[in-house]
Amino acid sequence: MVRIGVVGIGFMGRIHFLAAQRLRGAKVAAVCSRDPAKRAGDWTRTRGNFGPEPGRVDLTGVKVFADYAEMLADPDIDLVDVCTVTDQHAPLAIAALKAGKHVLVEKAIALTAADADAMLAAAKAAGKMLLVAHVLPFFPEFAFAAEAVRSGRYGKLLAADFTRVIAKPDWSSDIGDAAKTGGPAVDLHIHDTHFIGLLAGVPRAVFSAGTLEGDAVTYLTTSYLYGPGGPAVTCSSGAVAAAGRPFVHGYEIYLEKATLSYSSGGNPLTVFTADGKSFIPELPGGGDPIAAFADELQAAVDGVRSGKEPDLLSGTLARNALVMCHREIESVRTGGTVKI
Repeated sequence: MVRIGVVGIGFMGRIHFLAAQRLRGAKVAAVCSRDPAKRAGDWTRTRGNFGPEPGRVDLTGVKVFADYAEMLADPDIDLVDVCTVTDQHAPLAIAALKAGKHVLVEKAIALTAADADAMLAAAKAAGKMLLVAHVLPFFPEFAFAAEAVRSGRYGKLLAADFTRVIAKPDWSSDIGDAAKTGGPAVDLHIHDTHFIGLLAGVPRAVFSAGTLEGDAVTYLTTSYLYGPGGPAVTCSSGAVAAAGRPFVHGYEIYLEKATLSYSSGGNPLTVFTADGKSFIPELPGGGDPIAAFADELQAAVDGVRSGKEPDLLSGTLARNALVMCHREIESVRTGGTVKI
């Protein structure tokens, strides 16, 4: 049984806690929060942009900590699940690794590549896993695309275009603070750079155009430059839509023998084949907003139990995604192509 300690009871901490109720071979053994109301089970102030309405949570049988160091000293915790704001990821993850715990940390891995490298080094020194909770590859439409591309079932990846657009988040003061999250070009867009890295690897360079609000890049359109023979990949992502515009993400992926098309704005995943036919594949999940997070956490638990790092949760893949975001931000600010 893998015993999980969740630190940070905000929106994502609540989602992870709910998802963990579905795990096989694992359970939430402890939670850590500085907020006495949350430690008492009042999670009504953990609202986000999806999922069930927040309310009271039964913490019977779950240890409750106000002090993070005390939770790390507990020998009955195997895996620390860091669900705090991004600027806290590096110190909390490194402390847990030094305490002999495996770590699952929410995306983005950190705010800077230097912090990400320090986290990876701490994991190596401790002989423990640093896993990063990039949930996108666990959503059915993206899991299908990843398998199709990586398996070569429809031939070589030729080109792809990704979209991810929201209105400015208003459900949390932290989520809107670029100093804490990196702003939309990191906190939101890193979903795309991670997935692009998973499908096509790290490009040679990027060229991005975008919009700025203060020091934060709020929206960008990027060409990922893989060089001759590489795929032609683009992405538009950011918090630029007018208030009330629903969140939308999706893709067009062009393979030698098929085109995959999906948009959460109303276009179900459709596979167009070279013979002129098309079909809508059956996907698991049934629209359950927690299912992908349960699958993500199960992958982490299975990795801890087997001793083998799940590739979808790779710390190196997450670190490279962060670097791509920062190179794109640099390209927006300078107006030039930036090497990676």
